[in-house]
Amino acid sequence: MPVEGDHLTAAVIAKKLREAGLGCEIVNLVPAPIAVLRRDRIVIILAVALLTALAWSYLQWLSADMNMGGMDMTGLRIIPSGLGLMVPKDMPWRAMEFAFVFAMWAVMMVGMMTPSAAPMFLMYARVGRQTEAQDMALAATVWFAAGYFLVWVAFALLATSVQWALERTALLDFTMASTDNVLGGLVFVAAGLYQWTRLNELCLAQCQMPFAFVMRHGGYRRDAPGCVMLGLRHGAYCVGCCWALMALLLVGGVMNVLWIVLLALLAFLERVTSMGRLIARLAGIALIAGGVCLFSMGMA
Repeated sequence: MPVEGDHLTAAVIAKKLREAGLGCEIVNLVPAPIAVLRRDRIVIILAVALLTALAWSYLQWLSADMNMGGMDMTGLRIIPSGLGLMVPKDMPWRAMEFAFVFAMWAVMMVGMMTPSAAPMFLMYARVGRQTEAQDMALAATVWFAAGYFLVWVAFALLATSVQWALERTALLDFTMASTDNVLGGLVFVAAGLYQWTRLNELCLAQCQMPFAFVMRHGGYRRDAPGCVMLGLRHGAYCVGCCWALMALLLVGGVMNVLWIVLLALLAFLERVTSMGRLIARLAGIALIAGGVCLFSMGMA
């Protein structure tokens, strides 16, 4: 009887939350063997590590190809293909070049954002394993991750379009870095100011607390469409707190591996550590200061 009473109370609370416009789901948690939970954790960590390693290996390969051994690249533009493809600087982009640049951005987003998403994937699998649909935990996590990465792939498409526009106006050099210190300074300042905004704070909060995010958005989903939609929502919040940092790639160089590592590390520290909000604000101050210096150099 106490159990039935608890279910009734939970149903009443869930109904009130839905009437208030808050999605929720009643989940019956059941014990899960520690060995199974440990196995899930190992599988997910290995998958995250492998995916991250493959993405960074691809980026390193592209970066080495872009270097071209110090060759004079005046009047030329390198296509990030890893195949040494070059075209005249003033030649309009063709479909092949757009595809290679898009692939570069997509793989870069996966490499940069997968490590900071690992706590969310681990938590989702654990909650799934402790529900009545235990056998679907890993499959549900894969679908959730698919939704998450789909958002970053969409962001990569947008970034590719922005890069195309900047190259058309000669604002990027052959290393895909900004050629205009004024523009670079403005991007730095904008990114720094965004670190202090309420929108960034709200998005960051959604990424920092995986369990709270799932409970706040309807609870654990068992079905593939539900998992993908929840992953899409989580990915959208993560783009919301990191898009400004990603824009800095167009200033420091899209294929500058050290710059990519620094930005990925900053995104990881903001989203995973307990001092993420403080780190974001301190980074904002540093970005604003750096932006002012760049702007001053451009105006000199």
